[in-house]
Amino acid sequence: MATVDLIYDAECPNVSATRANLSLAFTRAGMKPEWKEYRIGDQQAPAHTRGYGSPTILVDGRDVAGLPPSTEICCRIYEGVSGAAHAPGEEQIAAALVST
Repeated sequence: MATVDLIYDAECPNVSATRANLSLAFTRAGMKPEWKEYRIGDQQAPAHTRGYGSPTILVDGRDVAGLPPSTEICCRIYEGVSGAAHAPGEEQIAAALVST
């Protein structure tokens, strides 16, 4: 089973859509939906979850969009099937889940 982390900012309007896409992606991948969530800036968060914008999904420590962490804390934009999106897509997440 892959380790999945959702990194988010409490003020981010795209977190709900990300959670929904994450749940759908687990179903698509034939896996039980299970992930951990970490707020940006939480000093208790594991080191591998730091340096990402909101929302970010890591599968086994790797960003589903393939981006490395940075020093900027920002909103994320994702390339989707129909253009730019403010949350990682179900397909993108599912692909990361099954490739582990």
